[in-house]
Amino acid sequence: MEAHSSSSSDGGLSVRRALQLIQSDDQALKLQGAQEIRRLTKTSQRCRRQLSGSVGSLVSMLRVHDSPQSHQSALLALLNLAVKDETNKIKIVEAGALEPIITFLHSEDSNLQEYATASLLTLSASASNKPFIGASGSIPLLVEILRHGSPQAKVDSVMALSNLSTYPINLSIILEAKPFPYIVTLLKTCKKSSKTAEKCCALIESLVAFDEGRTALTSEEGGVLSVIEVLESGSLQSREHAVGALLTMCQSDRSKYREALLKEGVIPGLLELTVQGTAKSQSKAQTLLRLLRESPYPRSELEPDTLENIVCNIISQIDGDDQSGKAKKMLAEMVQVSMEQSLRHLQQRALVCTPTDLPISTCTSEVSLK
Repeated sequence: MEAHSSSSSDGGLSVRRALQLIQSDDQALKLQGAQEIRRLTKTSQRCRRQLSGSVGSLVSMLRVHDSPQSHQSALLALLNLAVKDETNKIKIVEAGALEPIITFLHSEDSNLQEYATASLLTLSASASNKPFIGASGSIPLLVEILRHGSPQAKVDSVMALSNLSTYPINLSIILEAKPFPYIVTLLKTCKKSSKTAEKCCALIESLVAFDEGRTALTSEEGGVLSVIEVLESGSLQSREHAVGALLTMCQSDRSKYREALLKEGVIPGLLELTVQGTAKSQSKAQTLLRLLRESPYPRSELEPDTLENIVCNIISQIDGDDQSGKAKKMLAEMVQVSMEQSLRHLQQRALVCTPTDLPISTCTSEVSLK
């Protein structure tokens, strides 16, 4: 108990010392204070709360003329203060940090540019900050970072843009900056199961709600294909965004986009998603399969609107033995998976309850979709 008390006391002394240093008029002491704040807030949520009062002084350091060391130290301290702390995120923006941070996006110092991009990523996670960041002029600069930045800055940039895209007014600003060539390039080169792919597809899903976005994606060589590749091998969340984007395109103008999706081989990924995706993904995949067949409406009561009939109809419209064969193989695998799930379900029921030791009313049925 005494050891814990001593540790808390030492922590309190460190916090008070860091606050004294950052509020000093001496630039060398302020720099030392910023570095100490960065260290203290790296892993401690409590220190982030206790050092919230340093935000104003750190933001003032960002404005010091021709002092790269001060800029980097203050920016890193602010970045740590903002992580997992909504109050600090808002406080940093209210203190006027956006203006100098945006200036750093122009910097020839790649490290400072990276830190500025990372800061906007963190600050844009706050719903309260999204309108201010969008109105600050940062979006075209983030797109430029996505085009010319370091590998890490590009990743942080697309994640920041994805965050900002959830505020509707920002979508038109993002579209005006023409980001699709750089989003598609990043999506092509990143691992399809990565968080980067997820954020790229989330951003694409938001942007293809606009005709300009749909045109931009289909105009990029390999644009639609890169989304389909995520549909096939991305994370569950990535695949949900990917199928959402493709469904939005097809629903907006089926006659315009149906052939493009079929040509790029969308069917196998959709078939797999109807069995192995999230509930939303499964529903969207089935809806998209209906739209992709020759007629989007059930043809007769004699040929019911089952998934198998929808798929067989689509397969008959696909040119090329390779795609048709792949789709038929995937359909067979779907049926196999469905049969295996049904068998497991029956086996589970047999284990959970038997007529000899439990009344029928106690039997439970649980199907686990993996």
